[in-house]
Amino acid sequence: MNFTLNILGSASALPMVNRFPSAQVLDVRGRLFLIDCGEGTQMQLRRQRMSLLKVDTIFLSHLHGDHVFGIFGLLSTLSMLGRNAPLHIYAPSDFSKVLTDFLASFGAGFNFEPVHHVVSVDRRSAPGKIFETRSVEVLAFPLRHRIETYGYLFREKTPQLNVHKEAIGRYGLTLAEIAMLKNGLDVVRDDGSIISNAQAAYLPYEPRSFAYCSDTAPFPELADWVRGVDLLYHETTFLEDMADIAAATYHSTTVQAAECAKAAHAGRLLIGHYSSRFSDTSAFLDEARRIFPDTTLAEDGLKIDLPLLKRKQDRL
Repeated sequence: MNFTLNILGSASALPMVNRFPSAQVLDVRGRLFLIDCGEGTQMQLRRQRMSLLKVDTIFLSHLHGDHVFGIFGLLSTLSMLGRNAPLHIYAPSDFSKVLTDFLASFGAGFNFEPVHHVVSVDRRSAPGKIFETRSVEVLAFPLRHRIETYGYLFREKTPQLNVHKEAIGRYGLTLAEIAMLKNGLDVVRDDGSIISNAQAAYLPYEPRSFAYCSDTAPFPELADWVRGVDLLYHETTFLEDMADIAAATYHSTTVQAAECAKAAHAGRLLIGHYSSRFSDTSAFLDEARRIFPDTTLAEDGLKIDLPLLKRKQDRL
C-alpha cells in the first residue's frame, strides 16, 4: 500500500535548466494526486514514467504562474490521449475564470469535463476537509501569501482494527463479536462478562500523512494545523540572510521552515521552491538542518516513500 511523493518541480518563479517550477505527485495506493502544476509538468510526468491518464485529482495552491501554467498543456494532452472521465481540480475561486477562458479558446473537442471545486477555508475553521476517498482524506488550510493561497494535508484514514488470533480461540468469539471488536467496541456478553477492545484488538498500521505548504510567510497557526505530520513540505525560497526579501514577498527562509517543522513535531522536513538566484542549494540544507536535522532537499525526480509501519502487537 504505497504512499509515495514524487517531486516534478522544485523551482520558484523562474524555471532553470535543472529545475522545473512547482509540481508534485502523491501516489496513494496507485491513485495519483497532482499538487500544483507549474510549466512543464506533463513533461516531468513523462520523464518519471507516470501515466498522465492516471492523474486522479489536482490540487492547486494558488494562481501564480509558476504553480499553474502547466495545467493548460496537461488538459490539452489529456484530451488528445482520450480521457473521458471528469477531472476534478481543487483550487481557489479565481481559477473558475481561468478555466472558463481556457476552455472557450482551446476546449473544443474535449471528451472529458474539468470540474473546478472551489477551495475556501476560513482560518477559524482550518484545516477543513475538502476531499476524501475510502483510504485518504485531504484537508485545506489558508497560507499567508500575496494572494489567496492554500496548503493541503493528505492523511490516510485510520484502518479498521484487527482482532488477535489468540483472542478468537481463547474467548470463542462469534462473527458478530469479532465485527464489534473491529469497529472499536467492547464485547459485553449476556453473563455480564466484558471482552475489552484494548485487550482483544489492535491497530494494524499507523496512518501516514503529508502536508504541502507553498507559498507562505511564516505564521504561528501553521505548526498547529500540520502537527504530527509524517512528511512536511515547506517552501524555502530564500536563505536566512535574505529574511527581509522573504518578508516583503510573503515567502519563507530555511530557518523559518525548519522552525515550523520543529514546532509541529513533524517526522521529516522537505524543503524546496528555491529562488533562481541560487544554482547551488547546499546552503539551504545546511541552514535548515541546524534546526531540524531530518531535512531533505526537494530535487526534480526525487521520490520519497513513506513506509507502512505496522504496529507492534501486544501479547494477550
